[in-house]
Amino acid sequence: MTEPLLGRLHARGERLTVAALPWVAPIYRAMPQVAEIVELPFAHGGLQWRARRHVAQQLRGRFDTAYVLPNSLKSALVPLWADIPRRVGYLGEARVGLLTHRLKNPSKGKRPPMVALYSALSGDTDIAQDRPQLVWPAAAQQEALAQQGLSAGGYLVFAPGAEYGPAKRWPARHFAGLAALLDQPVLLVGSGKEQALCEEIVALAPGARLINLAGKTSLDQAIGLIAAARAVVSNDSGLMHVAAGLGVAQVAVFGSSSPEHTPPLSARAKVLWLKRDASYQPPLDCAPCFERECPLGHTRCLVDVSPQRVHQALSLP
Repeated sequence: MTEPLLGRLHARGERLTVAALPWVAPIYRAMPQVAEIVELPFAHGGLQWRARRHVAQQLRGRFDTAYVLPNSLKSALVPLWADIPRRVGYLGEARVGLLTHRLKNPSKGKRPPMVALYSALSGDTDIAQDRPQLVWPAAAQQEALAQQGLSAGGYLVFAPGAEYGPAKRWPARHFAGLAALLDQPVLLVGSGKEQALCEEIVALAPGARLINLAGKTSLDQAIGLIAAARAVVSNDSGLMHVAAGLGVAQVAVFGSSSPEHTPPLSARAKVLWLKRDASYQPPLDCAPCFERECPLGHTRCLVDVSPQRVHQALSLP
């Protein structure tokens, strides 16, 4: 979702270095406008003052401008300590003294899609039509395919995980039901955290051709497999946005979150969200709740999206 911002900055002549955590750095290798990637040696959580100061020291004197995309205080510390003179970002977590150019965070009720929110940091105003575009080398795709003994377009990919929580995950039994309707192999991709979830899907669809790759591929390999897939089915997740950026046909099932805020911005993406379905009764007045777990305990927003409906949305011959 940050790619359109980087595209704008690159188009006006800025040379781009992206500082990113290792688990997301491969995404930036799919952005040709990025000249350099600095992998940040930070663990999840905590300020880690010493590590941040060390990185800042290495970067000092190299940059004119820093665009700070996360809203956290700690994300603004390295640009400050690296003495980068112009530091652009949104207000948040007492960052007034850390940023030199501050944009006001929109209220939750008026927040634009994340792509537009990021792109606004460029200072441009014509940002409504931005769509992320990722480029994954054909050689990298072929390498990923060869490792699995597959051919391009000869399989589908399911990404059943969602780091945020179960209120964003289409049920395992529905993924299994959809797999049973398909006549091509299906790769289950995700991190090691989704391995048990993917094993459950395999167990629920004994007759389907499912290959559980959760936790068994690097992110680079997963991107290569998604790039060469016939189609992708996912929740609202990071891999959903990867598929959209690569322009792969996809169906994205939304539950507690909103496609008005984090949609898959691709002409080949189809979104299923019962909140938008006027025929769905009773109306889904509780969505989007943005909760990790369903506060009402029923998760209707996901349970009531049937495998048959997703299969129809795939429009496979």
